[in-house]
Amino acid sequence: MVKHIILWKLKPEHNILQVKKGMKENLEGLLGVVPGLLEMKVQIESLDTSNADVMLYSVLESEQALKNYATHPEHVRVADTFVRPFTESRSCIDFKVD
Repeated sequence: MVKHIILWKLKPEHNILQVKKGMKENLEGLLGVVPGLLEMKVQIESLDTSNADVMLYSVLESEQALKNYATHPEHVRVADTFVRPFTESRSCIDFKVD
């Protein structure tokens, strides 16, 4: 299995709450749509000590499943519509787990 974790900082000029809700609903909606995607959780509430606005936590079957997820048309649509236009920075870590 592979864990895929992303942290985003949002652009301040947008309605942050609306953007967060759209990201959560649409990214979590990929579960059951993208083959090999086993878990998907988007965290939009955080403590004041945080320096990121949104976290995505996902688990995929394999490295190949992660590669397929990255190019899956529905994932690309969600990313291009609900994520990329609203983010100013992105950090990612992918790693294998037993």
